[in-house]
Amino acid sequence: MRVEQLALFLENKTGRLAEITQILAESGINIRALSLADTGDFGILRMLVNDTDKARKVLQEHNFTVGISHVCVIATPDKPGGLATALQVLNAAEINVECMQAFSQRSGETGLIIFRFDKLDRAINVLSKAGVRVLSSEEINAI
Repeated sequence: MRVEQLALFLENKTGRLAEITQILAESGINIRALSLADTGDFGILRMLVNDTDKARKVLQEHNFTVGISHVCVIATPDKPGGLATALQVLNAAEINVECMQAFSQRSGETGLIIFRFDKLDRAINVLSKAGVRVLSSEEINAI
């Protein structure tokens, strides 16, 4: 299932991340996952939040440049080879991973991996057919 991810472009300077998180907090928006990539003078902040539309609106009102991309979130066993199994399925289907972030809910139980693919719908289909658990937005928000 497709999940919407926010992408913000922000200057690489002290306080910008704190400002964004404060704006979201004051608006009642919960961050489910995030990553920050440094590109020198600016950064790209990617986030899964509980209300993407509201988050985009409030951040744009505060003059942030906000984009939306679609990602896939999967659950894997949190053990050696959990990620490798999913990546082998994708490799066999010749699907490229463009962006990825991962975290574990509880050590030894479930790992969650957020992917952006060059062929998102195909990747979701291939993973689902291989028995990989693909999470919905509702499941992400319930974490």
